[in-house]
Amino acid sequence: MRNRGQIFWEWADPDLHFRNFDERMADGSLINIQVRVSKANQTQLFLGIYAQDGELLLEEGYLDCKDQTMTTAMTWALQRAYSWMTTGKLSDR
Repeated sequence: MRNRGQIFWEWADPDLHFRNFDERMADGSLINIQVRVSKANQTQLFLGIYAQDGELLLEEGYLDCKDQTMTTAMTWALQRAYSWMTTGKLSDR
């Protein structure tokens, strides 16, 4: 079970359809990416990384991924997650 943080709950909107991607890593940690299009036609993104026991390690939410499609935003987030898991650092957006 994931222990969702404040960023997730601020990002969540049950009225909007979203695409979800989960990847379980070799160490048991989980990458969760959700992407959607807002009512204002903006691509929005959530990125969460959780330890094997569900502990929150990282959450980010973006309400406007300027000029990105849902697919592009999801790909960007996955690369960002891999980078963070490898280096423990986040690059600039």
